[in-house]
Amino acid sequence: MATTNHVSTKWLGQMAFESNNPSGLHLKIDAGTEDGGQGEGLRPKALMLSALAGCSGLDVASLIKKMKLEVDDFHIETIANLTDEHPKYYNKVRIEYYFYGSNLNEGKLQRAIDLSVEKYCGVMEMFRQFAELEIETIFHHK
Repeated sequence: MATTNHVSTKWLGQMAFESNNPSGLHLKIDAGTEDGGQGEGLRPKALMLSALAGCSGLDVASLIKKMKLEVDDFHIETIANLTDEHPKYYNKVRIEYYFYGSNLNEGKLQRAIDLSVEKYCGVMEMFRQFAELEIETIFHHK
């Protein structure tokens, strides 16, 4: 049988929802005050960007460990362009990987990103179906 994910999302009233996760944790989703919400939850479209960065980040972190690479710090910035017309969706997404350290192996770190982007990250593959992706890596040597 195919692997499935099942998430339940419950209306909390007004514009707020609570969504569970197979991890057992919950998150709150809410619209901003400009859209009738209280601004007390995460926005759905932005959550997609967190999912994208998180998915790729897990791949890269796993590969850093496997390749025994020295990285002091690492973060991912996702900058997405929304279409003007409804339904608004991301048509261009820029993903920037930032690495910090005194002994960064740029070649192997780039290989880790490439493996995530091209082979392992399922969320990246989903985004590829509807958006143009731009990937950049920035190394900060200490």
